[in-house]
Amino acid sequence: MLSLRPDSSGNATPDFSVAVIHPSAKCLIKRSIDILGALVGLAILSLIMVPVALAIKLDSPGPVFYAQKRYGLQGRPFTIWKFRSMVQNADLLKQTVSNQAQGLIFKNENDPRITRIGRLLRKTSLDEFPQFWNVLKGDMSLVGTRPPTEDEVSRYSSHHWRRLEVKPGMTGQWQISGRSAIKDFEEIVHLDLHYQDIWSPLYDLQVIVKTITVLFDRRGAC
Repeated sequence: MLSLRPDSSGNATPDFSVAVIHPSAKCLIKRSIDILGALVGLAILSLIMVPVALAIKLDSPGPVFYAQKRYGLQGRPFTIWKFRSMVQNADLLKQTVSNQAQGLIFKNENDPRITRIGRLLRKTSLDEFPQFWNVLKGDMSLVGTRPPTEDEVSRYSSHHWRRLEVKPGMTGQWQISGRSAIKDFEEIVHLDLHYQDIWSPLYDLQVIVKTITVLFDRRGAC
């Protein structure tokens, strides 16, 4: 459990220097599964990269990849990579789109910033394949909590910081429990913390299998 200390503004911030790291972050079995899964994922990525890149470039101007600052284990910032699924200036246009979610997350089922190819990439989760590089580097895990953005972390309350006691994951409890259909941030937090409470290497394998099943069913993607 993270302890909190006041910052210069008097707000409670996590004291990661005295934080107890969740067992999953130190488990060699979990890390071995991550490395193996990342290598398989990157092999698949090498096969789909050219056609996906061509589709993205033909559909809309802009780069093939999208990079964004996220926060991982013990609040360490890292750059997450995805195939670009939105228009090039999507971040600047965010304020023009209504938020259909509750809490610190942003969701809109009909977000006009998403390109035609982007909707297909999101529906099939192909946009997330570059994250296997994040897993191989150790910034992320195959299974963990949803990786928060800088905007989310800047507005965290004390109980939200527990999410950062484990590595963020490409999939997790939130993924197999509804994915983008979940629009309440506190529900996502509850699922993330529930994952920490029941975690085991075997459970990670179960989550991975369930995630593949969900993807084939194409439910909840946005």
